Amino acid sequence: MIDLELFRQKSSSEYPGNRKLVAKLKLLKGKQLDGKFAEAHEKKFQKIDCLTCANCCKTTSPIFLQTDIERLARVFGMKPSEFIDAYLHRDEVGDYVLNSSPCPFLNADNTCLVYAERPKACREYPHTNRKNMHGILNLTLRNTLVCPAVFEIFQDFGSQYGK
Repeated sequence: MIDLELFRQKSSSEYPGNRKLVAKLKLLKGKQLDGKFAEAHEKKFQKIDCLTCANCCKTTSPIFLQTDIERLARVFGMKPSEFIDAYLHRDEVGDYVLNSSPCPFLNADNTCLVYAERPKACREYPHTNRKNMHGILNLTLRNTLVCPAVFEIFQDFGSQYGK
């Protein structure tokens, strides 16, 4: 299991340096940056098992698209409006997010009750292997505070590019 308290302390103390690193990463060309992140993502997730952590599920909410809401409502035998009333609210920018943390679908063993039907944002998290990393570098920086794998990717990049 990952020591989440130690992770929180370490990721918080490294955040200013990681913020400086983002400025350096922005200088890389789009495909070059995407490739670096995709390679780093593959390496980290060969070593890190999300089930030893689940910090994302414990502390943050994915954005629920309408298709996610409809799919999950079917899983629970609910109408989409009932699913929204039971689990979601609109955030400050109007996106549907969970009412509470940890995620109500997180099991005690860090598995997901709705894994096969989970929201798109959960399927793609932590977004470090997607195209157009330039467009989400600030989100990825914030994810260094949530996901140990993203934090480690930034640590490795810091060794390569300096902070």
